[in-house]
Amino acid sequence: MSSASTDINASTINQEISDLSAGDRVAWIHQNLGNKAVASTSFGLQAAVMLKLISEHAPDMPVIFVDTGYNFPETYRYIDSLTDILDVNLKYYSSRYTPAQQEARWGKRWEKGSDELLTYAKLNKIEPMNRALKDHSAMVWLSGIRRSQSSSRVNRDFAEEQGSTVKAYPILDWPDIQVEHFMNQHDLPAHPLSKKGYVTMGDWHSTRPLENNVSAEETRFGGEKYECGLHIESEDSDFQI
Repeated sequence: MSSASTDINASTINQEISDLSAGDRVAWIHQNLGNKAVASTSFGLQAAVMLKLISEHAPDMPVIFVDTGYNFPETYRYIDSLTDILDVNLKYYSSRYTPAQQEARWGKRWEKGSDELLTYAKLNKIEPMNRALKDHSAMVWLSGIRRSQSSSRVNRDFAEEQGSTVKAYPILDWPDIQVEHFMNQHDLPAHPLSKKGYVTMGDWHSTRPLENNVSAEETRFGGEKYECGLHIESEDSDFQI
């Protein structure tokens, strides 16, 4: 199916890629949707999997990294490690306000409850990602989220609508063991903090390692929410500032 004949909607993409392997899902989107597709990465614990698939099947696809400025030092070093060994077209985006400017004006929003957390996500994640989608005229956005990561993801389809964008998830059906096997098979380095009890990765101020009697979903944002802001549907998904 050529890009000219492909309807860019979640239903069509879901039907086309659901029975394919993860690599073939990336390849199908790249071949059929061309420069209308981008990917995102957080350089989290298993980011190497999607980056490896993209480097093999769509190396010229823009890969958006939204940098809040609050990532762990280990995350920034992990970025250097992965980009040294994988051929990806990485594009950096960040808030129009630096972390210092934000704290001077509004304080530490992550300490001020759910409403302020949402504003923090809008400013540091949603607006920069929306700007990236606009800059690249993207209609399809690839992400590495998986059903097994949280209860909020178990019913996701391989493609779904989020605002005016179609999001596609090539490794949505991968269990943890498949991720581990793939990384070992391809000798991909793990995020340094994976050995220190972290089961998910985000900003240093809102992410903690897994402890006794705490679920994986409670290791982000004090248990108030799991999704970082990019992967939630809301009427604010087209937020601009």
